[in-house]
Amino acid sequence: MQLMTKKSLIRESGCKIVNLAILQARMTSTRLPGKVLKSINNQPMLLFQIKRIMKSTKIDKLIVATTIEKEDDIIVELCEKNNISFFRGSLENVLDRFYQAALKYNPENIIRLTGDCPLIDPEIIDKVITQHILNGNDYTSNCITPTYPDGMDVEVLTFETLKKLIINADRQSHREHVTLYINENKDKFKMENVFNTEDLSDIRLTVDEAEDLQLIRIIYSEMKYRDDFNLDDVIRLLRKRGNLLEINKFYKRNEGLETSLKNETTERRC
Repeated sequence: MQLMTKKSLIRESGCKIVNLAILQARMTSTRLPGKVLKSINNQPMLLFQIKRIMKSTKIDKLIVATTIEKEDDIIVELCEKNNISFFRGSLENVLDRFYQAALKYNPENIIRLTGDCPLIDPEIIDKVITQHILNGNDYTSNCITPTYPDGMDVEVLTFETLKKLIINADRQSHREHVTLYINENKDKFKMENVFNTEDLSDIRLTVDEAEDLQLIRIIYSEMKYRDDFNLDDVIRLLRKRGNLLEINKFYKRNEGLETSLKNETTERRC
């Protein structure tokens, strides 16, 4: 499945990259190892997500940011096979990985996405980018105060803001969770949260557990494995078949972040 389109060829032509999307992906997830390449209709989940991201009208270039670990060689192979740009950096210092990935392109804005959101809606991506640029923000997100389903998270920050994070973010949790420093220092940045018209934050469309993947596979099957459906289509399906929401409802949002902060607090006490 070749993903290099006429549009992406234009993006590779040397024109100034204003909005650079960086998609964070690795194989060594603790809860569901190898999740980003789990199969959906005999194709890797990550490719489904990339095809949806590429429908954004605001993103100039997409790059997959993976690690230098041997386990992630397979992600690099997937990118090379499908003409997808990639960067390899630190496993644990994700902040530095993002910075080094962006450095080559010197973009104005960076769109941070994670490889466990195969239903990400390009319309939502474009909405967050538009608000960010229109209001001249340092950081814009739809998950500071979540109203979208988990799995629709979009974060946009200026490259200048990322440079400030590299200098000031000195805790391990800050380096592991790229934008955590911003959210813990709101007075230092011009920030904006993009709200949905309806609070759907209790719906889980991300993939961290086996049950999450089960739900995603069902949704894609119901959508005939197309890549042109949006969040509204998914919500209509879930409301029509309410039993689907029972599959993964017992998992909490941002469990990984909570675990990191808990471990960091424990280390400080020792």
